[in-house]
Amino acid sequence: MAGTPLTLLKRAVRPPARPVRPWAVLVVMCAGYFLVLLDVTIVNVALPAIGARLGTDTGGLQWVVDGYALALAALMLTSGTAGDRHGHRAVVLTGLAVFGAGSLACGLAPTATALVAARVVQGVGAALLLPGTLAVIGRAFPDPAARARAIGVWAGIGSLALPAGPLLGGALVDGLGWRAIFLVNVPIVLVALVGAAVVVPESREESARRLDVPGMLLGALLLLAATYAFIQGGRSGASAPRVVAAAAVALAALAALAVVEARRGEDAMLPPTLLRRPAFAVANTAAGVMNLCTLGTLFVLMLFLQSVQGRSALLAGLALLPLFTPLAVLGPFGGRITSRVGARLPAAAGLLVAAVGLALLARAPAGADYGVLLPAFLLWGTGLGLLTPAVVAAAVAAVPTARSGLASAVNNTARQTGGAIGIAVAGAVAGSPGDRDRFLHGFHAVALGSAALYTAAALLVLAVLPGALLPGKSSG
Repeated sequence: MAGTPLTLLKRAVRPPARPVRPWAVLVVMCAGYFLVLLDVTIVNVALPAIGARLGTDTGGLQWVVDGYALALAALMLTSGTAGDRHGHRAVVLTGLAVFGAGSLACGLAPTATALVAARVVQGVGAALLLPGTLAVIGRAFPDPAARARAIGVWAGIGSLALPAGPLLGGALVDGLGWRAIFLVNVPIVLVALVGAAVVVPESREESARRLDVPGMLLGALLLLAATYAFIQGGRSGASAPRVVAAAAVALAALAALAVVEARRGEDAMLPPTLLRRPAFAVANTAAGVMNLCTLGTLFVLMLFLQSVQGRSALLAGLALLPLFTPLAVLGPFGGRITSRVGARLPAAAGLLVAAVGLALLARAPAGADYGVLLPAFLLWGTGLGLLTPAVVAAAVAAVPTARSGLASAVNNTARQTGGAIGIAVAGAVAGSPGDRDRFLHGFHAVALGSAALYTAAALLVLAVLPGALLPGKSSG
């Protein structure tokens, strides 16, 4: 009998008839969430090895990272709506299966082109999985207090994925080779897939929005064309015909997306009414800048640590622990600070502290010892720990309560989009580590430019985001 993949999956794997076991559901969903975030950072430590084994340049390595990020950013908003319409269990199961298949294909990829294609498949699976994990957890814990504790566990597990990525990736690359960072996902996904099929109940919204397929396709085209323009511009110059054509396509897609979303109104993937709220627009701008600068600088930083300074993959991963550990440790405290004083001050402080760290990194010479890099990493990571919960809270607080789920999804999409563009821009600016002098100059320019963008974003946050609400007041 004919049917969509989601329909066939729902028929093949029926929801469990037994009572829901909330904490078992939480464990399975956290495993999927951990894998999605792990693959944001674990690949960076393997880039030099991938480049050497598959014979690809910096531009090819940018696509290895961005293939995942682009698919994740392009599908994030519509995958949540797909879960509302078709059932979050079915979408999560599909996401796990696609992510596992993409991971296997990455580990077996014979060429750089095949690896990029497999990374796109991974990103599609991650986009289906990421919003669904939180939706499933929310429905498994109907009691508000228990739900809050469960979401805290979910967020904490996600935070641990960030420092675990470089460390685990370095150990796997040095011990088993770069393919292991992808193949290690496969058995974990299989266990999570079976566990989800057994313990996760089905759920859907009775009045779900329609899928915005035109908006999704135009958004994907916009991201792809813009990323191609930046990466190809780094290879052949900004005036190359292909770069100019890609930039023109990106601008046309942007204009068409604006028209389509305005016509669809509240059924739009990104309702224009939300973007007209200054606090919402600024919160998501800050979130996009955060990942644009963080993932872009991280891309060239990992090449600096390995290809310029000669560290092994494991030592490079260990070197980054002071960057990611504050982000994991300070996240819960940053959330408490934001709940007490509002998002404006923590967000601005986080941006400025991170800017100082990046500015210090811009002064690091090729032979800089670790004592020079450590203060930069600590300040950068501390700033991110303050900033991350603040920008999410600011985005959610800027919209009516009924739109909080969409607001969170938009904020996540802004971050993924910023990261994809940041990697493209940073790689274009820095160039290949083979040209050491140019690369070092470009690396410094990326770090200094990121510090400047963080500072500008901090000023914007201070000017637009509201302060803490006084007792008895309302945001209206």
